[in-house]
Amino acid sequence: MRRLAVIGVLLVLALGASGPSCAAVEGLPVGTDVDYPLGGDRDVPAHVGIVVRDRTSAPLEGRYNVCYVNGFQTQPDAKRFWRQHWALVLKRDGRPVVDEAWGEWLLDVRTAGKRTALARIVGRWTAGCAADGFAAVEYDNLDSFTRSGRLVTRAQGLAFASLLVKRAHAEGLAAGQKNLAGYDGTRIGFDFAVSESCARFDECDAYVDDFGDRVLMVEYRLRDFRRACRQHGDDLAIVLRDLDLSPDGVHRWC
Repeated sequence: MRRLAVIGVLLVLALGASGPSCAAVEGLPVGTDVDYPLGGDRDVPAHVGIVVRDRTSAPLEGRYNVCYVNGFQTQPDAKRFWRQHWALVLKRDGRPVVDEAWGEWLLDVRTAGKRTALARIVGRWTAGCAADGFAAVEYDNLDSFTRSGRLVTRAQGLAFASLLVKRAHAEGLAAGQKNLAGYDGTRIGFDFAVSESCARFDECDAYVDDFGDRVLMVEYRLRDFRRACRQHGDDLAIVLRDLDLSPDGVHRWC
């Protein structure tokens, strides 16, 4: 793909009269590559202009850094924390509802009160990303409601997402939609999208239709990566990674 990075445009996004004042938000750069080492920090080649790192990591100097935040589910190693906020964990018959693929508990976003309480917690993490020097944040698991056994509705999930996007913008961060292909997140202010395995599940065009060239693609199988490169490698940032997202694992670019 093209190797010359284009500096992101500074956008000022209004939150409305009742919301907090909004800082300037640096848009996602295009024409550069992305790395996605959530499993551990590493340096990146010169052609990589975008780096996604966990919120517990430091941003990489000289790159456009995206802060990973699990916005709708718990991290597997954070169960002790969430037991202290037990009322905010989604439960069926008194037991947490689990995303079996990752061993993560779903958060309970069914009421306005719980959404507000959760937005305060995730908002603190978001503020931490901004304070550390990240330029953007991606909120993972927007599609969490699809794994709730119909306990959480799509509307409830999107209402919570809207709160997170507003907090990101208030902190001066661009906000990235993660998952839920086919939903146009720009309606609630998402600035870009992060897609995992969109070529495998034939979802890439759905993200591109809504976000244009502001889509970061991560693939985990070589044949899917090659397909993504054939279809979108001239225009989008695409990386092949290993499932563990380990720092020394598979890293390939179009």
